[in-house]
Amino acid sequence: MKQTRKLVLSAFFMALGIVLPFLTGQIQQIGNMLLPMHIPVMLCGFICGWQYGLAVGMVTPLLRSMMFGMPPMMPTAAAMAVELAVYGVMTGVLYAKLPKKTLYIYVSLLGAMVAGRAAWGVASIALHGIAGSGFSMQIFLAGAFLNAIPGIILQLLLIPVIIMALKRAGVMNAYGMEAAPAAERG
Repeated sequence: MKQTRKLVLSAFFMALGIVLPFLTGQIQQIGNMLLPMHIPVMLCGFICGWQYGLAVGMVTPLLRSMMFGMPPMMPTAAAMAVELAVYGVMTGVLYAKLPKKTLYIYVSLLGAMVAGRAAWGVASIALHGIAGSGFSMQIFLAGAFLNAIPGIILQLLLIPVIIMALKRAGVMNAYGMEAAPAAERG
């Protein structure tokens, strides 16, 4: 039963990752800077665990690219698949391993953000090398940090609030797995 809930939630997060870019893309100049695929993947890692976060992170940008042609498969969606998979894994692993205090939600999120951006950089170097195009430190810094500032701020504001609200509502326990339904709790 618990695994079924995680699969359903993972499908929901994947659907959000596919749909949210349509909504944020309507916002002039900063729509894509809000990093709309990142939020559902990170939430999946926190709520369902690292295995599900890995799967949702790896599949979402590839599936969106195949369905809509955005982001372009090579090198963008392929590099994003590595980046988002690392986000999903790291939010799940760090949240499960660290103390269950509010501060560590932020620590887990920041750790995942750094690891994911580093993974994106490594994947981008490899994929651009295969494609015969250049990938410089300036491109990395712009893509991973400077252009991503609105999305980073949104993630830091939104994700911890959602996780804390789910915990307070009894929907999610302190270890990131969803809590049992009220009928099962007794």
